[in-house]
Amino acid sequence: MKLVVVSAGLSVPSSTRLLGDRLAAVAAPAATAPEPAPADVRVIELRDLAVEIAHTFTNGFPAQALADAFAEVAAADGLIVVTPVFSASYSGLFKSFFDALSVTDEDALAGKPVLIAATGGTARHSLVLEHALRPLFAYLKAVVVPTGVYAASEDWGAEGLDARIGRAATELAALMAGLTGRATGRPLPKRDSFEEVTPFEQRLAALSVPGPSPAP
Repeated sequence: MKLVVVSAGLSVPSSTRLLGDRLAAVAAPAATAPEPAPADVRVIELRDLAVEIAHTFTNGFPAQALADAFAEVAAADGLIVVTPVFSASYSGLFKSFFDALSVTDEDALAGKPVLIAATGGTARHSLVLEHALRPLFAYLKAVVVPTGVYAASEDWGAEGLDARIGRAATELAALMAGLTGRATGRPLPKRDSFEEVTPFEQRLAALSVPGPSPAP
């Protein structure tokens, strides 16, 4: 089982990368429990791919290192995505990576469990998870973990961050285990496309309760 962390941190060391690592440290062993070997964790540092990401939009195709990163994301059983907050939203580098990925393969994240996380200087930006990251990954057809994690500067070393990390990472692990069939011991059925949905009228008819028979 493979868990991929996508970090858009720019500095070294980076609080964004640190948050991703702490989430992965909980999710990786939980996803494979009770087996002793944790999930294989790969980390993609977007700052190392910034030039290639920009060239993808002008050249129309990714260079080898970026193509390899796209392949890692597509092959992952689960993703942890972490961005610093710039101007009350995700960073441009973070968004550009996923824009370029969707141009290359629009279904790369379809049905894939994704844990969203962000770092910032103040707790006032915590809603970035709900107004920016969650809609983005819902649009990309990912299965977004219910609990997101935001870490402001004052959260590091403070009470509460560990609990949020534990809850979100455990939710991601459960989705990874369920979607790979670990709960039943067999793979789950796959749809050919997310466009294969049951029409609303058919669902409504299935829920309809017949009324009483008319009196003779």
